[in-house]
Amino acid sequence: MTMAAEFHSFIHLVFISAVALFPVVNPVGTALIVMPYLSRLDDAGKRRAVRLITLYAFCICTVTLLVGQWILKLFGLSIPVVQLAGGIMICRSGWQLLSPGGGAASAEQGGDADVLAAEQREIDDLLFFPLTFPLTTGAGTIAVLLTLSAHGADTDLARQALHMSAIMLAVIAMCTMVYVLFLNTRHLRNYLGSRGEAIVNRLIAFFIFCVGLQIATTGAKALFQ
Repeated sequence: MTMAAEFHSFIHLVFISAVALFPVVNPVGTALIVMPYLSRLDDAGKRRAVRLITLYAFCICTVTLLVGQWILKLFGLSIPVVQLAGGIMICRSGWQLLSPGGGAASAEQGGDADVLAAEQREIDDLLFFPLTFPLTTGAGTIAVLLTLSAHGADTDLARQALHMSAIMLAVIAMCTMVYVLFLNTRHLRNYLGSRGEAIVNRLIAFFIFCVGLQIATTGAKALFQ
């Protein structure tokens, strides 16, 4: 294969991987989902939180690509089981946001340093679970990455390295979108206003619950078929 053909194949793989990952990562929709959590933080705290979420998401994708198949086999897990468990956890997050007092606290309430520190600790506990996994990179992302990596498993070492590099480039592109969109949720919040934000938060919480239920149902159907 010529150099031009290899480059064309690489670009094609990057494009296919990005197209496959975008719907399951859904950085636009997920940015709205995490907005109630991030709105509790000041600018510095939000930047730190978004950096960590992006780092965690990148690590999950990288580990899934490199050793995901082996980890699932090690623990005797299947993708439907991951979907069912992840869907249940997403349902739980949506239910908590729908419950009275489950919405985000107003940033203006955080004038006291102890209150800010307590909220920062609370958000820190949520950054990996559930904000990164399963909300940002969940069972769907893992399934797509495992499927993409499996397509290049039977090729020679050089082609396999090219295949994995293309997928990693798509992962980096998705993580970049996550970082930019998550960091700018405040602009959307300012546009909506306090009343609009409250309405959107409740609607999003309901959709979080529905998304979790859909993922869990898909996993359950696959398990019992």
